[in-house]
Amino acid sequence: MEPGHGQDHGRREAHVSEAEERTEGLTGVLDAIEQAVVAARSMPMSSSVLVSRAELLDLVQQAREVLPDQLTRADEVLADADAARAVAQEDAERILERARSEAGELVAREAVVAAAQARAAQIVEDAQRTADDLRRDADDYCDRRLADFEIDLGKVLAQVQAGRAKLAGRLSPQV
Repeated sequence: MEPGHGQDHGRREAHVSEAEERTEGLTGVLDAIEQAVVAARSMPMSSSVLVSRAELLDLVQQAREVLPDQLTRADEVLADADAARAVAQEDAERILERARSEAGELVAREAVVAAAQARAAQIVEDAQRTADDLRRDADDYCDRRLADFEIDLGKVLAQVQAGRAKLAGRLSPQV
C-alpha cells in the first residue's frame, strides 16, 4: 500500500457513507455527486480534480436505482393531472351545454313573450276598434230611434193640438 493511500481510502469511505445518508431521491443523489466533485482534491496547475471512481460510480448507480421510482411517480402525477384535466374538461363542456340550453330557452321565452305582447297589443287594438264601431252603431241606432220617436211624437202632438182645437171650438159659445 502506498503511504497516505489508506488514509485517502478511509476518507473516501467516510465520504461515501455520508453521501449515502444524504441521498434521498434523485435530487439527493445529484447533490451527493456535486458534493463529491466540489470536495475532490485539485490537480496542481489544472482545473481538473481527483475523484473517487468507486464513490462516483456508486452515486451514479444510486441515481439509476432512484430514477425509475422518480419516473414512475412523475408518470403517476401526469396521469392524475390528465385525469383531472379530463374531468374538468367534461365539467366545462357540461356547463357550457347547460348554459347554451338555458340561453336558448331564455331566447325562446323572450320571443314567446314578445310575440304574446305583440298579440295582446293587437287584440286590445282590435277590441278598441270594435268597441268604437259598436258605440258608433249604437249611437246611430239610438239617433234613428229617437228620430222615429220624434216623428211619432210630432204626429201625436199634431193630433193632440187638433183634438184640443176641436174641443175648444165646441166649448166656445157660438156667436
